[in-house]
Amino acid sequence: MTSPSLTLDYLFDPLCGWCYASSAMLAGIASHYPDRLTLRPSGLFDAPRPVSAIAGHAWSNDQRIAAIAGLPLSTAYRDEVLMAPGGVFTSRFLTRALVALGQIDRGLEPRFLHRAQHARYVLAQDTSRPENVTALAEAEMAEADLPFDAGDFARRLTGDADLAARAEARIAETNRLQQSLTPGVPKLVIGRDGEYLILEGEAIYRGAGPVLAVIAEMVA
Repeated sequence: MTSPSLTLDYLFDPLCGWCYASSAMLAGIASHYPDRLTLRPSGLFDAPRPVSAIAGHAWSNDQRIAAIAGLPLSTAYRDEVLMAPGGVFTSRFLTRALVALGQIDRGLEPRFLHRAQHARYVLAQDTSRPENVTALAEAEMAEADLPFDAGDFARRLTGDADLAARAEARIAETNRLQQSLTPGVPKLVIGRDGEYLILEGEAIYRGAGPVLAVIAEMVA
């Protein structure tokens, strides 16, 4: 039986390549401990910037990430997303979409994040663009058999002050938590009875099994 005091806080940014490396781990704990998991977006890549400014570094880094974690990475992502003329790099709309879906069902958040990562790194969809984010949210809601108004959702992503404030509040909560931790994402903070264990780096890039074993030992 799971300890009632168990908490699992996952710190990430939707456009963080190393967060893609921890996607199998996140899927595993989301499946086993859905009621204990809290996704904490950090806002690391919230501020928009030209994607051309980071394209070379991102592609080199992403190839290394994919190799370490054994994840797919398409050259179409390099050519159609990173090298897109006039492309913008921002996780703002992904974070807002995740918050909006979480208002409906928190369980949608990790599944949407996984869908968005696959869409970007494998299917070469520019997930900095609000119209693409809306389409991903629509697909997630359809899979969950939940109603969805694409036009209203698209409007909320770019023009809803309440949703923007909720997303900023989530980021602020993450930043407050991160003040007591080492810099950077991703991280998984496992808490139980006032004690905390922080997993990051190689510990969360090897899939769900090792992390689930750590959690099971903590709650035994």
